[in-house]
Amino acid sequence: MSLTVLIDYESGNLHSAEKAFERMAREADAGTVVVTSDADVVAKADRIVLPGDGAFPACAGALRGSGVYEALVEAVEKKGKPFLGICVGMQLMASWGREYSDTAGLGWINGEVVHIAPDDAALKVPHMGWNDLVLDAEHPVFKGVSTGDHTYFVHSYHFEVADPAMRLAHVTYGGDVTAVVGRDTMLGMQFHPEKSQDVGLRLIRNFLTWAP
Repeated sequence: MSLTVLIDYESGNLHSAEKAFERMAREADAGTVVVTSDADVVAKADRIVLPGDGAFPACAGALRGSGVYEALVEAVEKKGKPFLGICVGMQLMASWGREYSDTAGLGWINGEVVHIAPDDAALKVPHMGWNDLVLDAEHPVFKGVSTGDHTYFVHSYHFEVADPAMRLAHVTYGGDVTAVVGRDTMLGMQFHPEKSQDVGLRLIRNFLTWAP
């Protein structure tokens, strides 16, 4: 039976994400979902989800200081297990985070996480609430999802991707703001799919059934 793990490294409330992934796993007959901080469980996982809330340096430090960091890198970089980063978990895929201090990310997708700078002074930061996705590339995770569908964001920093081919979707907020990144078996979503109602649940289901 397929095993999906949500990594708990004390950088966010995992309850709503856990419930959403469990629901979609049941509906799609996609195996079991567990929240874990156990490296052995991460090593055995068929797919891995890395949530994250808060500041990039704190999340990066917590992840590297956790007991699951090496197992995560081994599973994703060397074994090619399907991976989904959510919010700061997506930002950690970058080369660098520029929040408060320059902090190295996982380096899985070249680019840096920088402060959102809308070209309209009326637009406040953080970027908070619903926004319309613009799909920039085809991907199995987008099955049943279209440009114009809404997802829910809460963030002040976003991922500027060096290679445009790795930006799979964006939204407009006084300029382009990266919404989804990906390459190979790796995906990242800046928004919270577990809070994005039907569209978010569909994206979760698609990830759980994706066979790269």
